[in-house]
Amino acid sequence: MSTIAPAPVPAALAPRATPGAPADDAHPRTYVVRTLGCQMNVHDSEHMAGMLEQAGYTRASADDEAANRADVVVINTCAVRENAATRLYGNLGQLASVKAARPGMQIAVGGCLAQKDRGTIVEKAPWVDVVFGTHNLDALPVLLERARHNDAAQVEIAESLQVFPSTLPTKRESVYAGWVSISVGCNNTCTFCIVPHLRGKERDRRPGEVLAEVGALVEAGAIEVTLLGQNVNSYGVEFGDRGAFAKLLRACGTIEGLERVRFTSPHPAAFTDDVIAAMAETPNVMPQLHMPLQSGSDRILRAMRRSYRSERFLGILDRVRAVMPDAAITTDIIVGFPGETEEDFAETMRVVEASRFSSAFMFQYSPRPGTPAATMDGQLPKEVVQERFERLQALQERIAGEESARQVGRTIDVLVGEGAGRKDGATHRVTGRAPDNRLVHLALPADVVPTATDDAAPPSSAAAPGSADPRLADDLDARLPRPGDVVTVEVTRSAPHHLIADSALAGGTFAVRRTRSGDAWAKRERARLGGGDDDHGHGHGGGAPSGPVVLGLPTLRA
Repeated sequence: MSTIAPAPVPAALAPRATPGAPADDAHPRTYVVRTLGCQMNVHDSEHMAGMLEQAGYTRASADDEAANRADVVVINTCAVRENAATRLYGNLGQLASVKAARPGMQIAVGGCLAQKDRGTIVEKAPWVDVVFGTHNLDALPVLLERARHNDAAQVEIAESLQVFPSTLPTKRESVYAGWVSISVGCNNTCTFCIVPHLRGKERDRRPGEVLAEVGALVEAGAIEVTLLGQNVNSYGVEFGDRGAFAKLLRACGTIEGLERVRFTSPHPAAFTDDVIAAMAETPNVMPQLHMPLQSGSDRILRAMRRSYRSERFLGILDRVRAVMPDAAITTDIIVGFPGETEEDFAETMRVVEASRFSSAFMFQYSPRPGTPAATMDGQLPKEVVQERFERLQALQERIAGEESARQVGRTIDVLVGEGAGRKDGATHRVTGRAPDNRLVHLALPADVVPTATDDAAPPSSAAAPGSADPRLADDLDARLPRPGDVVTVEVTRSAPHHLIADSALAGGTFAVRRTRSGDAWAKRERARLGGGDDDHGHGHGGGAPSGPVVLGLPTLRA
């Protein structure tokens, strides 16, 4: 099923009253977007939120979201993992009774699984109101309005890209770090991957458009940007410049105020020395690289149609570390691909040992319908795959622990994030990312009150109206970092998946540097609490919206 790209939602079609869920100028309909999947989906969800807000919806409060009181729930799906459908229908099953008790509530399903399963979703979950795909994100507000008007489910799946996502309105969750898409789709033919089928052939944005969006994000307060593409180092092939990605990295280095540049994901077959040189010679490109291995066996790499071999892969890592000795390198690995023998698996173990990954996404192979690998001979028993997976996991856990331990004693700059670690309140710490993207929990001086949620935090008469958050106080403690500020600390302990920096407790290195990002965060929070204007709502295409919560790559687990 395909659709013609719909026109933007006119103001007259902004959400109108529905029985049981009144909506007017004073009480617009509320929404929440649930994201399942990769960083591409995270960024797509920002576009969905931006379009809904442009159409007159408002984001549900945290309390309403937790209590399932949003008027519209959008689920942005993934189709890469075996449990993708289970996660979707688990979400939908939980929402069925909620919707039955809330007349006027709507449920929309988008993303890769929607592109793949199409009308099947409504057949299995007839309480779903809208299904839309990866190629027509812009249709969401119109489809919601049409479903309400017609009182019938709307399913529209486009077969090719209708509107480049980066031209759509965007609602970003924070102001200090942002995703910027440089391309969509993929031209590779990996036998295990369904992404090209669901997202189409690669489409590249022009460098000027990318740099304009990066510049707008920086102007709005961001100091970190992550460039996104299914295969970033094939960027430029569409417009005839095979060196475009290296040039783009260098151009990012000229943007005043941009302190951290990351990118994901490259492909080893297309990773060239000009990119390595650009990384090493551009000061704001961070010493971090996500390089998907998938398998260490050359025989399995051929079966996967991965057009590189293990020695080329290791050679890339050697060249990266020759010019960036402290680079943290992460990866993706599939265990149990059809036909994988114990000898093949031993080769993967060998390459992982030699690669010294700081962390890894590791997956047990599962057949994805529609991919060549799903019908290959040699599908392995679950118990064999599980046993190999556990061996590889143990190896990577050891390596990650050893690589983390090498960081102890180093002085690093941590970009403080908005999300807290699970134990931050109890341990008097805040959490952020090191330049190499390692997660860091850092201690504050013992007499510093961290946040309003801390048990020890007293009300502050100097804080923003309606707020007891000491980070918003007019007389802000110079030692208290806000999200977006940078703290210089010394690493005192390590674990496989994070670092501890408690140097402040022993009178060691601890220095807070205020940033434009911290200022922008405080301005946004004051506006949210009713203490000022917020100009970081949503923007159009390369406008000046704020950046997402995530700092570079999602947290990687061995």
